[in-house]
Amino acid sequence: MTFDELYRKANAVKNARKLSEYASAGGVGAALLSENGNIYTGVCIDTACSMGFCAEHAAAATMITQGENRVLKMIAVGSQGKIMPPCGRCREFISQIHSDNVNTEVMVDHGIIVTLKELLPHDWR
Repeated sequence: MTFDELYRKANAVKNARKLSEYASAGGVGAALLSENGNIYTGVCIDTACSMGFCAEHAAAATMITQGENRVLKMIAVGSQGKIMPPCGRCREFISQIHSDNVNTEVMVDHGIIVTLKELLPHDWR
């Protein structure tokens, strides 16, 4: 599975919309490639009181629901199609759900791929 394919999957799930007066969703889409070769996607949910979550969290929750927790590759795509690096919360979350996830390849911009470990240079563990 290439990052181009993951990009298309993440971009395809985006559907920016207002859910209510206080919440919106779908401005960012993410795709995770699992160790078993499955692709899990998710979108962000933003709320007025900051209780929402990122697209990477949504994709990871689906992956965990399906019994997997090892991520080989991940990508997030913003509303204008721009690749976005994961926020600090997502970096930490993905790194903690499987010990080998520090080796997850993350596309942070077109043509730039780093490991999660590189995005967490001073890990607390």
